[in-house]
Amino acid sequence: STLPYRLEIDSNWPFDELVKHVREKCLSILEHSHYPLQHILADLHINQSNISFLEAIYDFITSSSDSDELSLDEATLIQVSFEESLEVAKFDFMLTFVHNPMLENNRLSFHLTCSHDLFDEITVTNIGRRLECCFQQLFSSNDTVNRIDTCFTYISKINLILPEETEEMANIIFCRQSHIINEAPASFAQIRLWYNECVHFTPHISQVPIYNMPFFYSLNSHDTLSAQHLRDALRLVITKHESLRTSLIFHTESDLILQRIIAMNNYNRQRFTFIESTYTAHEQLKHILHEEKYNPQLFDLTQGLVFRCHIIYYKQISSNGLLSDKDVLIFNFHQSVFDYPSMNIFLHDLNQAYTTGQLLYDDNTTLRYLDYAVLEQQMSMIGASMFWLDVLHDCKLDQPLSLPFDRHRLANEHRTGRGTSISFDFGQDLSHHFLIYASSNNISLEYLAL
Repeated sequence: STLPYRLEIDSNWPFDELVKHVREKCLSILEHSHYPLQHILADLHINQSNISFLEAIYDFITSSSDSDELSLDEATLIQVSFEESLEVAKFDFMLTFVHNPMLENNRLSFHLTCSHDLFDEITVTNIGRRLECCFQQLFSSNDTVNRIDTCFTYISKINLILPEETEEMANIIFCRQSHIINEAPASFAQIRLWYNECVHFTPHISQVPIYNMPFFYSLNSHDTLSAQHLRDALRLVITKHESLRTSLIFHTESDLILQRIIAMNNYNRQRFTFIESTYTAHEQLKHILHEEKYNPQLFDLTQGLVFRCHIIYYKQISSNGLLSDKDVLIFNFHQSVFDYPSMNIFLHDLNQAYTTGQLLYDDNTTLRYLDYAVLEQQMSMIGASMFWLDVLHDCKLDQPLSLPFDRHRLANEHRTGRGTSISFDFGQDLSHHFLIYASSNNISLEYLAL
């Protein structure tokens, strides 16, 4: 008879714990297995034709010698199997285990049948190979197999990556791509940012640039900084870090978004924006800072103008070209070529360039973001795809969450960017206990805050 088995699995269970839960579930079902499936569904007021789980079937068959042979008078017939015969897919997905105690070593085998309506032959073959790989990690005595500890290792740690996929990932060496000069397809992250900026934040309709990344600095009292030396140092940094002079363009002929490094062969041609302005009142400064953060016209991705430096002098531009403690220095980046962890590298190289007047690097070996984007396209995504398919299974991502609030954005409504923000300080005591909790539970602050 066909019975519905339902088991909620914790990915942090070891395999032995999973086996224990499955055994308990099977024993509890066995006690009531005489109750027909049609009655179970009727009690739940469910139409059997609409039940999708009935299309995924598991069966276990034990072969015996009694069924292998047939004797009719003096004639003996032996059961044979035609492995190459066409399989009728009665269900979408059917996994059958066969145990034949008459074969050597009580041989076990499994048979996987999938509907061509949903699965192609390659997919079915790979599913079978992954299942076999799983079995080997759990039960193999072969020294070449990386067997897991069924008592302690989480089932989420079982490796379902096939050998050729492992080899493929190992062959992806992150190094300078000699065949790539100054142009390559945009990375997946750049494509997403470009798409969001072009589609969701249309100029003259929605003025919300979500990709301005300004960093604000002011000098300590009695310290000074040369604007000209800073400008020269920034030019050295831009020369070394080609991503800070990389354009993003849509190539209509190839239907691709490309990134292109803009050459620095013309010293007089500016590859970044360097401007100076003044303020006298706090409201003026506040307005300038707001513009740096929210003005959508500050960058030009098509020309590779993705970095800018803005010096804001107090009252007047310094006659000797030196910044003082009341002046403000802004480094502003477009997020398509920059992220927060990159700031440490930028500041380190800027300090070296400003202090020494030079910035050493090997243009032939330095790994560029351009190289990473090319290698990213070659990486195997099978394992990651399987992970996200599993994690987001049954998630209706195209539907709004049923949250208890009464404000909903209209489908044709454009985002204004105006909002209200509040913040609060944890204080010394709360901060201390927060940090202690994270440390004692061996969890990062990021994960605990999430």
